[in-house]
Amino acid sequence: MTRNTTTAVRVVIADDQRMVREGLSVVLGAQAGIEVVGEAANGAEAVATAAALEPDVVLMDIRMPEMDGLAATRRVCADVPATKVLVLTTYDLDEYVYQALQAGASGFLLKDASAATLADAVRIVAAGDALLAPSVTRRLLGEFARLPRDTPRVPTSPELTPRENEVLVLLSRGLSNAEIAAELFIGEQTVKTHVGRIFDKLALRDRTQAVIYAYENGIVAPGDR
Repeated sequence: MTRNTTTAVRVVIADDQRMVREGLSVVLGAQAGIEVVGEAANGAEAVATAAALEPDVVLMDIRMPEMDGLAATRRVCADVPATKVLVLTTYDLDEYVYQALQAGASGFLLKDASAATLADAVRIVAAGDALLAPSVTRRLLGEFARLPRDTPRVPTSPELTPRENEVLVLLSRGLSNAEIAAELFIGEQTVKTHVGRIFDKLALRDRTQAVIYAYENGIVAPGDR
């Protein structure tokens, strides 16, 4: 299928509650540069709709019948790699945060977010960046803190150059490209180049997966500064 060449961000909304889908469609449809192109009532429909329409972003609910949002996220990220997944949930109590990000989700946002925040999140994820609600970030770090300590600490990733390893460590601590540039006394465009090479060499989709890689491989640990 040929992708839409317009500048509008094309979105599919996956949620098992019709009222929620309609509400999100109205909210996003009123935002400049965003077009809702499809809806899905369960995970299986989300996968099929994403494959058929190849949207820029799928807004994915976690708890859905037939196929939950976690399994659907994994399928969409594998089958339609150009499509980004932004997970939406009513509560930040889901036990699936860590798994959803491992499955390839580019962001995780609560449904109580404002219309402006939701629209910004869609644009951020569509642009290839990662986004997490602050409470979700805390939960993710808590999950890392509970990981078994039998993973040895390693100073670097062997696939990366020394400078790329430095960038990976700073990125994993939550620094922006501008902050990394200031820390390493290099240009912001140079940082962007390093980040892109890190993604390519480690087969990562975005900054969130880079953080997961660094924590899981012992390059950084919760509490590192």
